[in-house]
Amino acid sequence: MVAFFPFRRKVLAWIAASLALIGLTACDASLSGGGPLINTGRAVPVALLVPKSSQSAAGLAQSLENAAWLAVNDLGEVEIDLRVYDTGGTEQGAVKAAGQAMSDGAQIFLGPLFAENARAVGQVASGRGINVLSFSNNPSVAGRNVFLLGNTFQSSADRLMRYAVGRGQGSVFVIHADDAAERQGADAIQRAAQRMGGRVAGVASFPLSQQGVINAIPDISRDFRASGAQVVFATSGNSGALPFLAELLPENGITTENAQFIGLQRLDIPSSALSLKGLQGAWFATPSPALVQQFNNRYMAAYGEQPTAVAGLAYDGIAAIGALVARGNSNALTGAALTQGAGFAGVNGPFRFLSDGTNERGLAVAQIQNNQVIVIDPAPRSFGGIGF
Repeated sequence: MVAFFPFRRKVLAWIAASLALIGLTACDASLSGGGPLINTGRAVPVALLVPKSSQSAAGLAQSLENAAWLAVNDLGEVEIDLRVYDTGGTEQGAVKAAGQAMSDGAQIFLGPLFAENARAVGQVASGRGINVLSFSNNPSVAGRNVFLLGNTFQSSADRLMRYAVGRGQGSVFVIHADDAAERQGADAIQRAAQRMGGRVAGVASFPLSQQGVINAIPDISRDFRASGAQVVFATSGNSGALPFLAELLPENGITTENAQFIGLQRLDIPSSALSLKGLQGAWFATPSPALVQQFNNRYMAAYGEQPTAVAGLAYDGIAAIGALVARGNSNALTGAALTQGAGFAGVNGPFRFLSDGTNERGLAVAQIQNNQVIVIDPAPRSFGGIGF
């Protein structure tokens, strides 16, 4: 039995505010209108696709499922018929699960988790005109009927670049590992600079290995100083080369005295990274810590454990579906409805789907100060326009 707490009232109030914005915002006529028409007099069938039997991702699957049920219970009079299907974490399993869900009458998919699984499900679902809200953050699988719930490099890059330009620090030097994901991150930073009025003074890469970083840093440091950039914008995370960069860049003359360090990925995961000397003063984008803590407390009270970092995406997906269904329109789950500009109220802040299937999230800018995360520019509570 799921307990209800004051958090529920806050979420419902926020969803109501989001609905008010939806009513005031016109949909862009150029957006896709694909998607099923629903029966507004019956519960809406929603299929949750998660890797329940995957040895490596079963914990993530359970956390996503738990969060989805919390969201369903918070929708009040909006009726969602949520059914859970196991993908096994494989493309074949995801396609099989999607087929069964469609046979059961699913009218929208929430999940799957992994990018290639989302691509496969999107292809199967497109024949039935069904949209897919994937937990992935990989833009290569977005588009047509696949929408991403995961925070993207572009969303973080735009937020950070907007803040940097606003502070007169819009000249950046991009550092990335020579692999596919970080090249995508570097591209996102360059697009953000163009959008926000910044300038990319230089781009440098390094082989994704310990020795590769060590060998490359002297030349990168020299090129940075010659570029005249004010900012070092790194795409690496703490699970990759970032700890080496945090140590080696200061040793090679790039310090807080001559450069502002910005991380495209979360610098506070794991929390032990907060003690890295080279990350003191660094900026990164993050969901509102206060909202994240509210959700974590609610989840802990209901299930007796902390949620995984991706759990909130499942809550957000149900919240978005519920907000659209609450309007009582038969076209609530079409592409045009999903991409309305006002966006939706999520447990980690506002978010909206863009016409290319990616998303924009309302993020805060945080700085590491004395081994702690300090918000230096709060996350927005809503979006002011119709998006890109």
